[in-house]
Amino acid sequence: MEAATVAAPFSSFVTSTQNSSSSSSSPCSLLLSRKKKNLGSVNLRFKSRLSVRASSSTSDSVVTLLDYGAGNVRSIRNALRHLGFSIKDVQTPGDILNADRLIFPGVGAFAPAMDVLNKTGMGEALCTYIENDRPFLGICLGLQLLFDSSEENGPVKGLGVIPGTVGRFDSSAGGIRVPHIGWNALQVGNDSDILDDVGNRHVYFVHSYRAIPSNENKDWVSSTCHYGESFISSIRRGNVHAVQFHPEKSGEVGLSVLRRFLDPKSSSKQKPEEGKASKLAKRVIACLDVRTNDKGDLVVTKGDQYDVREQSNENEVRNLGKPVDLARQYYKDGADEISFLNITGFRDFPLGDLPMIQVLRYTSENVFLGAGEILLNCIDCDGQGKGFDTDLVKLISDSVGIPVIASSGAGTPEHFSEVFETTNASAALAAGIFHRKEVPIQSVKEHLLEKSIEVRM
Repeated sequence: MEAATVAAPFSSFVTSTQNSSSSSSSPCSLLLSRKKKNLGSVNLRFKSRLSVRASSSTSDSVVTLLDYGAGNVRSIRNALRHLGFSIKDVQTPGDILNADRLIFPGVGAFAPAMDVLNKTGMGEALCTYIENDRPFLGICLGLQLLFDSSEENGPVKGLGVIPGTVGRFDSSAGGIRVPHIGWNALQVGNDSDILDDVGNRHVYFVHSYRAIPSNENKDWVSSTCHYGESFISSIRRGNVHAVQFHPEKSGEVGLSVLRRFLDPKSSSKQKPEEGKASKLAKRVIACLDVRTNDKGDLVVTKGDQYDVREQSNENEVRNLGKPVDLARQYYKDGADEISFLNITGFRDFPLGDLPMIQVLRYTSENVFLGAGEILLNCIDCDGQGKGFDTDLVKLISDSVGIPVIASSGAGTPEHFSEVFETTNASAALAAGIFHRKEVPIQSVKEHLLEKSIEVRM
């Protein structure tokens, strides 16, 4: 649901000659090696802290954001603004050292990220910042880069803050699908204050690589998650935090994680109700078919087998509401994801559809959910309300190793349980029955719980 963001803001960085894939030492170990010559023995794992700190000029309402240029960080920006914070983008390594609080929303691949960190001087500045126990939150790749190395396009040296190697999920372990996408539960430890409002509720993941808990890194681990195996879902030591999941895509629970990091003395305005999350949840998705009507306005519509015009003399495009307004309502109603379909995009170049892009941008300012993967439509079932084409869904979901969203044909809550019980679909969506308020989203989820199918409540 995110639109593309601007290019990297790091053109002013001084370039070094070190390359992440060929270096024999991590930025943190190189930094500490130099300091050992002048300061004596310094522990690589930062159990002792240096007292040196650059002076800070930021205020309590400013968050420093380390966007290394891979893009796709609009959601975290919107979440921070939603919580009342302004954002200072890192322009120089000194901006990292001067940050009162630093968020690193790493996206993309491990090797290119480390290459940027090394060449721009960000890696060394980041190590100094973390070494001095400054408030830090890494997200997704921002967690993985803290480890010694990664097998992704590697091996590739990481920052070397936390012992361990980041590896790919084993898709043969229990028949799991890679990437790990969707809402899963955490097994939270005791020393994890930013997770106090999470408990056993679901949070949103999207990743193919993970770090495994071990005796060497156990003192860092604040929570784990299970997906074919137990992996590290968050770490914490002092003021240094990092999470594998995406708080900015995890709804109100995720916002509480960000709030507690940004203001440790705060508590949730409205603590979420207790849940019973234990594993990856099946997802219930609200689908918005969007197109322009005859007046040129973007509207949410729905038809039978994609015929979206009213059966009247005017023959107008059926208008079920405004895209942004409906998306906000479904977010409040508990939809796990919201899917926008540009149903006339095949006629033109969809990425050039500026009104549609604006809809996505406006929606992302208030809807903090993740995005989907393969969305499987069946034109014969669309709008019929007689159930999903389970044979088709089973054929596709059994044939691919990535998650599949079942679409087209939902008319009752029972249709959702049927597709989850008879196929390997990871999610199922509906449009018309939600738009017309024939079936509430919560009714679908309550029915699935009665069928012992895990969902996010």
